[in-house]
This record gives sequence, C-alpha cells and structure tokens, in this order.
Amino acid sequence: MSDQTPMPAQPAGGQRKIARLNDELRANITQPGANRVMMTSGIADLIGDVAVFRNFRKRAELLRTIAAYDTFTPANDPYGEHDLGTFVFEGAACMWKIDYYDADLSAGSEDPSNPQVTVRVLTIMRADER
Repeated sequence: MSDQTPMPAQPAGGQRKIARLNDELRANITQPGANRVMMTSGIADLIGDVAVFRNFRKRAELLRTIAAYDTFTPANDPYGEHDLGTFVFEGAACMWKIDYYDADLSAGSEDPSNPQVTVRVLTIMRADER
C-alpha cells in the first residue's frame, strides 16, 4: 500500500490553473487573502528577531526570493503546478512548498484548481526540517 494520498483527477487545464494560482499566492505573499503563509522555527531562527524593526530586511529578502522564484523545470516541477521551490538563504538550504486544503483546513482540497473550495498553505522551511 502506498504512503501517499492519491490525488483526485484534475479537469483539463487544471495543472496550468493550479500553477497560476500558486504563482499568484507567491506574488502576493505578504497579502495572501484566504490563503496562508507559514514558516518553520528554523526559518525564524535564520531571520532573527523582527521586533522593533530589527531584521525586517532579512524577512523582506526571504519573501522576495520566494515571490521571484521562477526556476521551474520538468525535473523539479514534474506536475507543472509550481508548488515547490528550493533556494539558499543566509547560507542554509531552504525550500517552500504549497499544499492544498479544504476551506476549514481539516482535509485536502478535492479540487486545487478551484480557489472557492481550496485554501493554499505555503510553508517556508529549511531543507533539513523536512
């Protein structure tokens, strides 16, 4: 038995629409709307304290890196959804990943190409935190 949850069948053009929605989330990473952006404690440690305007430049640099990511190839984006990227930040191997949940975040979305029933969660993490 496979450890992976099977993905529901996608309508024609679904992957292109999913990629567009994922790109929109990254482009609007500071204002994700109904979507979510999370970072792990490892990433927070790389940024450091952002209280009282400390280290805001590092945080802004991190978010710009993710928003500008465009290094998608068949090798790193086999489904064409633009849902994963890797990069180096502050000398550490890092990655971002977008997952698709239903509206109340209790289960996977049945149709990731439909923003009316899908909440996208972009998680930023160090590669060694997977």
